Amino acid sequence: MNGVVAALEEMPPVTRFYTGACVLLTTAVHLEFVTPFHLYFNWELIVRKYQFWRLITSFCFFGSFGFSFLFNMIFTYRYCMMLEEGSFRGRRADFVYMFLFGGVLMILSGIFVQVLFLGQAFTIMLVYIWSRRNPNIQMNFFGVLTFTAPYLPWVLLLFSLLLGNNAVVDFMGIACGHIYFFLEDVFPFQEHGRRFLKTPQWLCYLFDERRPEPLAEDERPGGFEWGIEDAEGAEPQNN
Repeated sequence: MNGVVAALEEMPPVTRFYTGACVLLTTAVHLEFVTPFHLYFNWELIVRKYQFWRLITSFCFFGSFGFSFLFNMIFTYRYCMMLEEGSFRGRRADFVYMFLFGGVLMILSGIFVQVLFLGQAFTIMLVYIWSRRNPNIQMNFFGVLTFTAPYLPWVLLLFSLLLGNNAVVDFMGIACGHIYFFLEDVFPFQEHGRRFLKTPQWLCYLFDERRPEPLAEDERPGGFEWGIEDAEGAEPQNN
């Protein structure tokens, strides 16, 4: 039990919150506290019956415990964590904004496409963004295929087809991931380009760490260097 708690504490916060929500919701369904009929994405029920929780629960349920659930959760945890600790390190608000932007795109897509749950598409989106930001990493899929990271979402799409799953879900995740990648990593650096996905200040206020700036030397009481620590973690003493 202590090992599980320690592993959870080592996970970055956004990854811990999302994967934890997925596991807890699946456990609630397994224990029959709720049923999938209360969780799936249904725009008519959201708009007409005000069942707004479906906007969240449709992203957090990956089916009952089994191989499919385990497979999806491993990929969700792995690539969510690698993004949060990699290209989004120190940019927690930007990471949350990516979650929100991708979620809104999938909800809009779900209105026109018959998709009951959006979690798998969201996982593919995370995989797509990570793969495009790490194009030179060599991947090995079950010891059978070797390829570079940008091909990973398409390999997962093919794997879903082989398992008889709905390929529309994976393709929707790829499309949403590509839209985010293009607007954030491609278009701003082109001629006459601009950045459209600037993280709102309220998200920065909520999620980014705010560290107090050290006072100017002439404003430090008693000559102590308040708020500045030496290499060993102790505050320098006044001479």
